[in-house]
Amino acid sequence: MAIDLTYSPHVQALIGKTRTFIREEVLPIEDEFLGNFTDAGGDELRISMQQSAKKAGVFAPHAPVEYGGAGLNMSDRAPLFEEGGYSLFGPAALNIGAPDEGNVHMLAHIASGPQKEQFLAPLAAGDVRSAFAMTEPAPGAGSDPSALRSTGIKVDGGWRVDGHKWFITGADGAGFFIIMARTAGKPGDRGGATMFLAPADTEGIKVGRHIGTLDQATIGGHCEVFFDNVFVPDENVLGAVDEGFNYAQVRLGPARMTHVMRWLGAARRGHDIAVAQVAQREGFGSVLGDLGMIQKMVADNEIDIAATRALLVQACFALDQGSTASNETSIAKTFAAEAVFRIVDRSIQMCGGLGVSDDLPLARLSREIRPFRVYDGPSEVHRWAIAKRVVGAAKRAAREANA
Repeated sequence: MAIDLTYSPHVQALIGKTRTFIREEVLPIEDEFLGNFTDAGGDELRISMQQSAKKAGVFAPHAPVEYGGAGLNMSDRAPLFEEGGYSLFGPAALNIGAPDEGNVHMLAHIASGPQKEQFLAPLAAGDVRSAFAMTEPAPGAGSDPSALRSTGIKVDGGWRVDGHKWFITGADGAGFFIIMARTAGKPGDRGGATMFLAPADTEGIKVGRHIGTLDQATIGGHCEVFFDNVFVPDENVLGAVDEGFNYAQVRLGPARMTHVMRWLGAARRGHDIAVAQVAQREGFGSVLGDLGMIQKMVADNEIDIAATRALLVQACFALDQGSTASNETSIAKTFAAEAVFRIVDRSIQMCGGLGVSDDLPLARLSREIRPFRVYDGPSEVHRWAIAKRVVGAAKRAAREANA
């Protein structure tokens, strides 16, 4: 059976329009402010760019059609998100940045009708931002979500949620939070978590300090957030009680792949800049691009771009078929997180002094991309999970052969 890797005329048209919009309207703003979203105007800039994206017909390609999006599946999102990621400000402009994009995806699949009207509709339209409150300071939940310590206790008419979260992306200025809290069991148990929806102005929610990080292109920072005796009514439980860890998989696999899409776009931009530089810069008696060591870096970048895209396509296909795609997304995420950094790092090297300066965007691309090896699961955790699945399958096969 032949495999068709082409995109429909509709998607191809969106790719072209997105590429034009990003390069003509978004890149100049990013370059002016050196990739720092706070300096550029934060939410005021986001709203302005999103209005322009709506006029250009490229806004929210992932969101359901009934909420103003294009309703694209994971496979069709990939080239559009890659074009959006070509600028560090692009995801915010298209409303496809983390964590909002992942929250739109999850709410579309899990939320009740009233919850969709209250939370999904304004989020998909760009009227509000959101935050996903999962990560906690040690010894709480981080790479190991089973360590979850925040609690949800049943009370009359709802739940009382308490906890201390940190590294909560976009928390400052978010319109609402999706809070993961333990409603059964104890820290270390794999089940027993529930997701709660809470408007940001709910009594007991306090956004604390911004945690300083390498990346600077995220609106609302990476913050500490405190939940102190927060009341959440029963109708704002997202999905079923005690099933939060299972529901998180609806978000995490696709969100990892959309991260790959966006960072692949950023890495490709770095590569494009470096190739343009070495194709013209002369030194040592020739154009730099004609020298063997430079050619190796160019070729290695091309290989990493192609391999990342191929793994991404495979993982998105599996997700679109209804699979959890745990192995495919772990493999694609781990490879991509390391490959995109290699691509940008080689690009810096090819550009020499300019590469580490603010005259080119390569240094800021490097800062933004490096945390991806930690975000959405460190590479080491994904490698452990991949190996565990493979060895487990081999053990089961051996037992069946000996039965």
